[in-house]
Amino acid sequence: MPYLDDAQRFYAETYGAVDVGQMNYLVTKVVNDYLVKTGVTYARINEAIGALECAKLELYRRIAAPYEDKKLVANGDVYSCTK
Repeated sequence: MPYLDDAQRFYAETYGAVDVGQMNYLVTKVVNDYLVKTGVTYARINEAIGALECAKLELYRRIAAPYEDKKLVANGDVYSCTK
């Protein structure tokens, strides 16, 4: 949730996020700043959502998928339909 009190906002803006709420706030702030600078239109909203989606996909591709691959090897496969 991006709705932090002033102290938490200051901390996040100064030192970076230390929890998921602060991370949400910082991401929300970046998107808001973009919309303020470029104007709130459907196209700009769509661009912002596209950028967020691409960032999400890249995080999954680069971080989550390799992590899951390591866990699959360590703990065994859950899918029997792929054999």
